[in-house]
Amino acid sequence: MSDKNYILGIESTAHTFGIGIVHNGKVIANVKDAYTTERGGIIPSDAANHHREVSEVILNKALEVAGIDKKQIKAIAFSQGPGLAPCLLAGIHFAKKLAKELGVPLVPVNHCIAHQEIGSITGASDPVMLYASGANTQIIAYASGKYRVFGETLDIGVGNFIDTFARHAGLGFPGGPKIAKIVEDAKSSGEKLEYIELPYSIKGMDVSFSGMQTKLKQMLDSKKYKLADLSFSLQETVFAMLIEASERALAHTGKKELVLAGGVACNTRLKEMAEIMCRSRNCKMFCPENQFLTDNAAMIAYLGEIEFKSGIKIKPGTKAFEKLDISARQRTDDVEVTWR
Repeated sequence: MSDKNYILGIESTAHTFGIGIVHNGKVIANVKDAYTTERGGIIPSDAANHHREVSEVILNKALEVAGIDKKQIKAIAFSQGPGLAPCLLAGIHFAKKLAKELGVPLVPVNHCIAHQEIGSITGASDPVMLYASGANTQIIAYASGKYRVFGETLDIGVGNFIDTFARHAGLGFPGGPKIAKIVEDAKSSGEKLEYIELPYSIKGMDVSFSGMQTKLKQMLDSKKYKLADLSFSLQETVFAMLIEASERALAHTGKKELVLAGGVACNTRLKEMAEIMCRSRNCKMFCPENQFLTDNAAMIAYLGEIEFKSGIKIKPGTKAFEKLDISARQRTDDVEVTWR
């Protein structure tokens, strides 16, 4: 692999700083390091400091894994948004510094669309995507020249909702895997879990979690309910909402494929419910391996390569390069899709 034909991707939207390297559609490195806390959630300024501290180390690890020299990098893709502004700024500053050093162009990438595009490595060709992560909960599909949002959360992202409840229960951050483990451990020990009815808020293809969050906190504080039962009920109710909204999107668009994306999609129960729904609709369900579900730079490099080959590139030394900035509130359906 001596030719200079590698795209490097930088992910820094939230708690994760990652470097991914792609060569002709194949991921050859996907290295990351995540900011974590024992109690409480993400402190954006602390997460940004973390990203700045680990950036060079992660870059060198990624180059080592890929077995290439950084002079072989042809372009640098980076997460432009959406995300936490301090974290995104840490990423773009590192991207610009590296681009100037290597004399290669930058390729701005929308984080949400990157989740959608890397889903194609599973074999999906024209799917509806259920994107369930910390800050994002959207149902996305390509239609009429753009990635359209057919449904989304009306208040908070599903991952942040689960994390907030986990913090309230003293479980720390990230909470999703800990909630899932509580349920799995209870089941494996033979404990009979009780389903507790929770507010089920879905409007068309949009969902809302704030009412359920308040109810769960009240139930936990009352000390009348076991954490395992509340965790079990949370998962069953939340995932049923997401799958119902996804099924409606499949029916509305007429598409026959569902792709799962985002860190919450690592949950085995959500995958199981998605498979059941897709079988009943005679659809196919696809889910990338977990390293591509959570925040990762491989997907940024993957979409970056597609964009770069279509002519999207911003060279150092140009006014466009100097003006290039983050877009912390960038919406999926605001992005002009010129590479398809």
